[in-house]
Amino acid sequence: MHMEFTIKPIFNNSLEAILQNKINTKTKPIGALGVLETVALQIGMIQNTDQPSLNQSTILVFAGDHGIAQKREVNLYPQEVTAQMVYNFMNEGAAINVFCKQHQIALKIVDAGVNHDFENTSGIIHAKIDYGTQNYQEKPAMTTEQCTEAIQKGADLVTETFNKGCNTIGFGEMGIGNTSAASLLMSYFTKIPIAECVGSGTGLDTSAIKIKQKILSEVFQKHNPSSPLEALTTFGGFEIAMITGGILKAAELKMTVIIDGFIVTSALLVAHAMHQNVLDYCIFAHTSEEQGHQKMYEFLDKKPLINLGMRLGEGTGVAVAYPIIESAVAFLNTMASFESAGVSGND
Repeated sequence: MHMEFTIKPIFNNSLEAILQNKINTKTKPIGALGVLETVALQIGMIQNTDQPSLNQSTILVFAGDHGIAQKREVNLYPQEVTAQMVYNFMNEGAAINVFCKQHQIALKIVDAGVNHDFENTSGIIHAKIDYGTQNYQEKPAMTTEQCTEAIQKGADLVTETFNKGCNTIGFGEMGIGNTSAASLLMSYFTKIPIAECVGSGTGLDTSAIKIKQKILSEVFQKHNPSSPLEALTTFGGFEIAMITGGILKAAELKMTVIIDGFIVTSALLVAHAMHQNVLDYCIFAHTSEEQGHQKMYEFLDKKPLINLGMRLGEGTGVAVAYPIIESAVAFLNTMASFESAGVSGND
């Protein structure tokens, strides 16, 4: 199932030359807009035009619960907080609501697998696979069928969003215990020892982090997945699996994908292992304070736009970095060239 995505590299020599020339002949010294120039070039290449636009930009926030979280050994907050925060999203009280409203980004909340019944509740997309995953201390987090269903569901939701005119998408997540799942996936795909992948999550202290490292090391040794899909099935969460499918589908549809923090980047590691070309479509919003996130960037050889010391998740990094991406597109489309402005160039 997961092999069905067809993701082409964004390689186009002639368009790249056109875009670079357009950027270079703006009324500024060559390279003077730094990273904004890189972003403008990338979005032009993704959209296959020298006049790209950000249309109906959307953030999908996937919520899911994790079996291990019920034991309270690896997470500071109880599992009920996942459902409580989902209600907070629906009531527009969370950070992600504030920032999406500020920047006119559409926000959709998805129940990927929260251990709570949201039936008869509006303002949420009902996509529940199950009431949370299994505890991977004992068995894989999900069955292969559940994992492929989650990947497909994430892909379908992105297709729906695309069909309504969206060409720029970001992903967020909510799930108590999901930094543990992300750490396990990170260690599997980067081959970095699990202890170096484990951080404080929502704010564990040093002794609690040691316990978390020990537990997750045991989990890592217990299982031996032999493929990206099996790793996601073993260690992932329903929200992480849906984001994986969402990223793959968005790249297939040639959308610009804005990557958030540690959890979303763990989903990208899975997607990248399945399809290398997916990275061509990704812009990296920010560096999370979660210690493993910087190492993920080193593994992927990518640099994020900002580092504000954030570690909230929810897609907040995407929303806060979004105006920078808007600025990149705006200068490319509307800034004068030396010729149009009658300014002497640098030739």
